[in-house]
Amino acid sequence: MRAVDQFERSGLVFPVEDHGPAGAEAVLLLHGFPQDASSYDDVVPPLLVAGFRVLVPTQRGYAASALPMRRWDYRPQQLIDDVLGLLDAAAVDRVHLVGHDWGGVVAWGVAGRHPERVRSLTVLSTPHPRAWAESMVRSSQALRSWYMAFFQLPWLPELLLSRTLGKTLSDTGLPAAHVARYCAGMAGRKSLTGAVNWYRGMLWAGRTPDVPVPTTYVWGRDDFALGRVAAECTAAHVTGAYRFLALDAGHWLPETRADQVAEAIRDRAACAT
Repeated sequence: MRAVDQFERSGLVFPVEDHGPAGAEAVLLLHGFPQDASSYDDVVPPLLVAGFRVLVPTQRGYAASALPMRRWDYRPQQLIDDVLGLLDAAAVDRVHLVGHDWGGVVAWGVAGRHPERVRSLTVLSTPHPRAWAESMVRSSQALRSWYMAFFQLPWLPELLLSRTLGKTLSDTGLPAAHVARYCAGMAGRKSLTGAVNWYRGMLWAGRTPDVPVPTTYVWGRDDFALGRVAAECTAAHVTGAYRFLALDAGHWLPETRADQVAEAIRDRAACAT
């Protein structure tokens, strides 16, 4: 294994935070929308105390050096290949993979399509994509997810977000310091387009396979975006050892429940070793 502070793929350069001993078992943390690597700042220290190497990339669309403008460049396979590119650059054969929000979607995809690269999986907030699709016709999930259709429009979502993002994040329970940091990162049309293109790229999403690796799914009972039906349906799409952990929390689990998130990751990794 080798330490990395960035990696390159398809002409894009991705910043990486690489903590801990290079020879230790690796944990890879994937952020969501509209976050960045700092969303895991309070999760990393307890993982280091537990002896892990911790990799935290800034994903495409969130760094000036990895900011393509075409929605096609955000199709799920590209996002999955970014993760594999980081593992190769860091010389990590198999990883304890963690994802929140859109990072969770990518994590489900990596674990389903490339289980040979994943020791264990911990997903925060985001149900398995097929469970989410099933819940659209079995619950109020379609109403919760209305904005995903709106985000398919050109330029209008960016205009709306430039005016409302901070209030939306605050109203959904994200602490003020994180709100300020994420809004600063989204300043400017290009940054907003990079983030919104994750939603636009979902038009090229294929069928996410069931996941055969040991998996923990952590969900907040008060999540404004992702409801209980999708959360409970997720078990049907994991064929490996599975744990469902429901917390008295909202959507922003890395920022607001860091200790419980770190504990869930440690417990899952221990059971997978």
